[in-house]
Amino acid sequence: MAKARKEVTEPYGFFTDLDSGHVLHGGEIRPAYALGAPTPLEVWRRNLEIVTAILTAAGVDFFAVPGFSLTRPVLGAAAADRQRVCTALAMLCESTGGRLSVPEPAFRESELGLNKPEWARRTDMGDVPLVRASWLWTDSGRDLVFGSDYGCDVEFWTDTGDGRLLAPRHNRISPVVRQGGARVSAPGRLFTALATGAHADLPTVPTRAEFARPGPDHVGFPVDVVYTWVDGADHAWLRRRAEAEQSPYHAESANDARYIDREELRFSLRSLHLNAPWVRHVYLITDSQRPHWLDADAPGLTVVDHRDLFDDLDALPTFNSHAIETQLHRIEGLSEHFLYFNDDMFVGRPVGPQLFFEPNGLARFFPAQTFIDMDPVSRADSPPNAAFKNDRALIERAFGRTVSRMMKHVPYPLQRSVLAEMEKEFDEEMSRTAKSAFRNVTDVSTVTLQHYYAHLSGRAVSGHAQDAYVELGMPDVAERLELLLERRDRETFCINDAGLPPELVEERSDMMLRFLEAYFPVASPWEKALAL
Repeated sequence: MAKARKEVTEPYGFFTDLDSGHVLHGGEIRPAYALGAPTPLEVWRRNLEIVTAILTAAGVDFFAVPGFSLTRPVLGAAAADRQRVCTALAMLCESTGGRLSVPEPAFRESELGLNKPEWARRTDMGDVPLVRASWLWTDSGRDLVFGSDYGCDVEFWTDTGDGRLLAPRHNRISPVVRQGGARVSAPGRLFTALATGAHADLPTVPTRAEFARPGPDHVGFPVDVVYTWVDGADHAWLRRRAEAEQSPYHAESANDARYIDREELRFSLRSLHLNAPWVRHVYLITDSQRPHWLDADAPGLTVVDHRDLFDDLDALPTFNSHAIETQLHRIEGLSEHFLYFNDDMFVGRPVGPQLFFEPNGLARFFPAQTFIDMDPVSRADSPPNAAFKNDRALIERAFGRTVSRMMKHVPYPLQRSVLAEMEKEFDEEMSRTAKSAFRNVTDVSTVTLQHYYAHLSGRAVSGHAQDAYVELGMPDVAERLELLLERRDRETFCINDAGLPPELVEERSDMMLRFLEAYFPVASPWEKALAL
């Protein structure tokens, strides 16, 4: 987050003491303001505060509106005040390098069943239904730029003649409000899904009574994140592994590439902080290890050792992710709803918790187009396939249903109570997996099992994510990474080392690191400060 600044009494004060310069954006060289550690939520807050300050100074009565955008705050004002609003914002933008534009209203016919009226882009401000004020915000290295997608919209609501004001477009609650309704204050988190938690740093905003309570799409419960991580180059860990070594049933079980630390976790945490600030707490599960760059004492993060996680300490040490996943629900303090991340998973753009959980608490899961054959499990199966087949047998036993699709490499939405219930329902299989120090043909995959178990017991639904999956062994991996960086349009993406031949490990690892540094250049709060 950017450093806290002093309160200001007029909008021009928001731009003082900020490093300003110019960046190339949208084919133009434009002024930009640098923040210490900008995030979409920080930019949302700044743009909202700037516009509310200028409207207050202009004597305009306004109210916050619960719009559909995650990144753009929305304010409403009476159409009678249109000229005053446009004049004040135009003067502010002209003097501070901002932009005042007239976006086309985005109607949501599919959600509201209403027809979209004909509307053409206007070049004058005489009767426009809304305007957008935006500035370019960037980081100190000018690597990230937040532009009009993060601007603040001001809608002009028209008098219907019957004591109501009518919105120029739809919002998440109501297109009409009482014209003489009193202004009330409401938490800023009600107006963007990027901030469903407490977020004390968000301002309280003036709004109307119709918008002062959360709607049915608001996720009001906490969501935590769990990571598992290992440093396969750590000598103490290597010694423990050598002492516990056993003959693997499959070559993939002993593949050293599975344990290589390329510092993906550092950038996955950056992606979380940048694009999912609603996460309440992060838990990092390790085996007596910590990344050298991690500030383990930073608020919002807890390192959990295997010894504090496993119910049966005789199962340790373990080098089997399937075994670790059987114990996730035992994390002390973990929220009921949480996301399980592998360290090669990243949040690619701002998302709300609704991507992973329904507001009523149901989890979402993301089936892949990968189908597993119906043959019985055998030692010829890779560890993931063998575990899936064992999961399938348990689902058939419990529900009489046959499953065949693996899950996408998307952060896994899980429910603590469902995992605890599965532990009792499948006690023998879960216990055996927990005691497998290395991947075994008898393992279950708790994550995949949980998705189908929750779905068939009425606690999860199938979801859709705009995701990407890249393997470092792909011949066109450079082109795929370049496209991801250029577009930045994937909600989540995974960079896996599958299919990576040994002779390409160093080259592709360097390529991946350069990509991640360019995509997520701003440090998260969980990284140690760099020594000067």
